[in-house]
Amino acid sequence: MDFQHKSVMLEEVIDALKIQPDGIYLDCTLGGGGHSLKIAEALNSAGKIIGIDQDEDAIIAAREKLSGLKCGVEIIHSNFNELDKILGERKIDGVLFDLGVSSYQIDTAERGFSYMHDAPLDMRMDRTKNFSAFDVINEYAENKLVKIFSEYGEERFSKRIAKNIVAARKNQPIKTTGELVKIIERAVPKISDGGHPAKRVFQAVRIEVNHELEILSESITAAVNHLKFGGRIAVITFHSLEDRIIKQTFKNLAQGCICPKDFPVCVCGHKAAIKILGKAKTATADELNKNSRAKSAKLRVAEKISKEE
Repeated sequence: MDFQHKSVMLEEVIDALKIQPDGIYLDCTLGGGGHSLKIAEALNSAGKIIGIDQDEDAIIAAREKLSGLKCGVEIIHSNFNELDKILGERKIDGVLFDLGVSSYQIDTAERGFSYMHDAPLDMRMDRTKNFSAFDVINEYAENKLVKIFSEYGEERFSKRIAKNIVAARKNQPIKTTGELVKIIERAVPKISDGGHPAKRVFQAVRIEVNHELEILSESITAAVNHLKFGGRIAVITFHSLEDRIIKQTFKNLAQGCICPKDFPVCVCGHKAAIKILGKAKTATADELNKNSRAKSAKLRVAEKISKEE
């Protein structure tokens, strides 16, 4: 299997995590293992990299890429919303979330992520699960389709697209990405900005199938709870919806007293868990020239602090 995926903002991630040679580092979105390999190369025999991914193809590719390293390697087929179960009582020195869909998943036609290839409606990152894009498109009520297209895709023609989908599936199930694209194209006026009319709908369906947004805040909080003091968390986002969640979650975790402003003294006892390290970073011009998919990437970084800070 040729699992091709260019890891985004690789050097920036390594700098952000401030790698300790004997540290334990968690890659919550292992993918092809690019980020994990770079982290592992900075570790000694006492260090360890733990990689999690819900895509079995990614697990296979990462096992091969991360074999023969001097540091410890633990690879787990799971979703990062299982962090507490995976880590137990273990504390870690750093954690990375590289969100979004991988180049491999997009480019592998039969996975059904791309509107550019005709394939079965799938979009499952974890193919051991039964729920797929087919179920969303063929089973969801019209108002629910409108909701996910609007919220997860920020699609302004959500009502027209949903109405056309419901009308089309009355005759026979919508089975392929190609069929869905044609339905969307008939519902959406030609737009001069050059964007594909199916782009936002496909994003919305993918997010719904894989529950991408609803698990984010809780998973980030769990990761911070497992960080050692001074340990760092780095998160790469690829669209405004997930970046907004990360930004707000970091803000909440970095907040101290949450008492009403008119209280003369603090009675809540709430303490900040992290300090945010600067503003979000974006990919360099050099990287963008080599990898156009880094265009929308944003890297946010924070550091775990003690309750006394």
